Amino acid sequence: MKVQSSMHVIAVPSLASSGTFYRDVLGFEVHEMGDPGWRMFVNGACRIMAGECPGAMAARATGDHSYFMYLTVDDVGAFHERATAGGADVTKPIREEPWGMKEFGLRTVDGHRIMIGQRLA
Repeated sequence: MKVQSSMHVIAVPSLASSGTFYRDVLGFEVHEMGDPGWRMFVNGACRIMAGECPGAMAARATGDHSYFMYLTVDDVGAFHERATAGGADVTKPIREEPWGMKEFGLRTVDGHRIMIGQRLA
């Protein structure tokens, strides 16, 4: 048995503001899914299905459980530059870690937290 792909599913209060964040700040493409309440955010092998749920508990309210993904990327410095230039809420400064990753953390416009890292040589 092997996992062939992985997709994240998140609830967001506004697809418009979420789509803008993922497109402009993180460099994702935003795709319609045939249902007006859903969008797909795509960057390389990463797929995030976002459902518009304006009445759902805010991700910020889940505290430590608002982390929903760790992205391993080819150029963490470029992702960090783009995220900070786009005004992302950086929750962990970029740094090399003893577990062999150079990484940083951010909080999305919806309050979800993401870690972005690159393997050290």
